[in-house]
Amino acid sequence: MAEMQFVVMTIGQQQYGANVLQVKSVERMLDISPVPRTLNYIKGVANLRGTITPVIDLRERVGVKANTHIKTEDEDNGRIVVVEVGEMNVGLIVDAVDDVVSIEQTAVEPAPTVVGGMQAVYLQGVVQLEQQLLVLLNLEKILSDVEVEQLQEVEKSVHG
Repeated sequence: MAEMQFVVMTIGQQQYGANVLQVKSVERMLDISPVPRTLNYIKGVANLRGTITPVIDLRERVGVKANTHIKTEDEDNGRIVVVEVGEMNVGLIVDAVDDVVSIEQTAVEPAPTVVGGMQAVYLQGVVQLEQQLLVLLNLEKILSDVEVEQLQEVEKSVHG
């Protein structure tokens, strides 16, 4: 029985899991410098300990409205989860990071065609955790090839 570990993130009312092997760090919200002429959910770049990292709003990417009940003074509850996608590190803006869970591979069920507005191509599967359904993200598929190219261009434009 193979066990996998996932970082549990909250977006709106739904919990998502990212493979812990792809998560590099979890950061508080940072200043993000916008980059012109990019997709609306590519928020720009942030300086993470001297490394310029493209940042996308995972809420917008998966089609979930930002957590509108968060008051301005509570906005620092949001987090940036830095993940490795292919050869590149990308920051994902989420509402919160909750936990790391271990899941038996046999407990993972195939994802329905659409879960919480998200197409199954972005998903690795789903797992029932107590009373909550955990949607496991396929980070390699969350960005299309075109979007990865655009993020690489953003990185190049900043690095020169």
